[in-house]
Amino acid sequence: MKAIHILALVFICFLAVSCKQKQKIKLKSDTDVLHENVDQLTQVIIYDAFSPPVASRIYGYTTLAAYEAIRFQNPKYNSIANQLKGFKTMPLPQKGLSYNYALAATKALFTVAHKVTFSVDTLQRYEDKLYAMYKANLDDSTYARSVAFGEAVGKAVLGRAAFDNYLKTRGKPRFLGSNENGKWRPTAPDYLDGVEFCWGTMETFVVRSSSDFPLPPPTPYSNDKNSEYFRQNVEVYEQSKKNTPEQIEIAKFWDDNPFVIQHNGHMMFVNKKITPGGHWIGITAIACKKSKADAAKTAQAYAMTAIALYDSFICGWQIKYVTEYIRPVTVINDKIDPKWLPMLQTPPFPEYPSGHSDISAASAVVLTHMFGDNFAFQDTSDLRYIGMQRHFKSFLQASDETSISRFYGGIHYRFSVDAAAKQGRQIGEYIWNTLKLQN
Repeated sequence: MKAIHILALVFICFLAVSCKQKQKIKLKSDTDVLHENVDQLTQVIIYDAFSPPVASRIYGYTTLAAYEAIRFQNPKYNSIANQLKGFKTMPLPQKGLSYNYALAATKALFTVAHKVTFSVDTLQRYEDKLYAMYKANLDDSTYARSVAFGEAVGKAVLGRAAFDNYLKTRGKPRFLGSNENGKWRPTAPDYLDGVEFCWGTMETFVVRSSSDFPLPPPTPYSNDKNSEYFRQNVEVYEQSKKNTPEQIEIAKFWDDNPFVIQHNGHMMFVNKKITPGGHWIGITAIACKKSKADAAKTAQAYAMTAIALYDSFICGWQIKYVTEYIRPVTVINDKIDPKWLPMLQTPPFPEYPSGHSDISAASAVVLTHMFGDNFAFQDTSDLRYIGMQRHFKSFLQASDETSISRFYGGIHYRFSVDAAAKQGRQIGEYIWNTLKLQN
């Protein structure tokens, strides 16, 4: 009898120690976990040096998976994936059973991320710490059930990603442009191949194609120095010489060019930075934190911004590689000043329309609908990368500044940024009006 009492006492002590050990790791808030997950994803995107269009795809699928898993925290939120093109019906949690939906969202996001990024070891190390935190705070069945549900959601999202035409775009030949008058060719100083010239063939999430948001054709080529074609190049050239300190700051703040190569004698250094899409994902994080959005709305905001980024990138790229329009630096070097270089390094793809203007306007429209028209914020998205921050009275003011920054930087014509910004707003409105986000 005494032996039984001793065994019972040992078992009770074991349980007490186990419970105490589970309490040693403090459980982070659901919103903090979501923000940290997306930030970790951004770091990997920067490290792996994905092009801006490909980065938008990564953000699109991963944040959508996270939302589809965490939306069950609040029954008013609808599935977004079930309303998008090419997605099968998303998995549902079992009724009457307990789940930690933030854990499920984490598993869903990284299930996708492991398949669409390269540095999976970095992701895994980060995930392991998160999973240890949840294991220390959840009962075994809730933990296992949440992980399984998140993985099921992630795999369902990946099922659509497998047929979005991405793999076909990987095997295409190099795009070197053309020597035809007015057509794009590799630009100084590094003369890189055209990036993602087949991106316009990707399957969009919501919109059908760029033809639903038509743009005027770019200014036709002319040898006449009195022509509009020549005038627009003189305009870029002269603007570069009269930029004010604020205009220089605006251009540098919105550069967001992951392709920048710095030269020092015979040495070249790649300066890795946030992508244009990553910048707007960062603004989304700022808006969520400032508005104290709950976890479900935070995940929804990330997913909606990413959808706007993805579709607007595809629409812009459809037009870029149809028009194959020449960059200002090429014409200015040929016709005006052979030694001139723009303030910003010209990205390696055709000029028209401005991709950054397009995706920024689309994102700003979605964020305006979600957080309000006069949502003032301090944009610290780029602070850790370039040491700069700026204040904006609204998302649309920020997107307008993004657009004009490309003209100040000497990499786009004025008509190109204006036309792209208009198209981006139309895309953003179309996405917002098409998707039903709440019951």
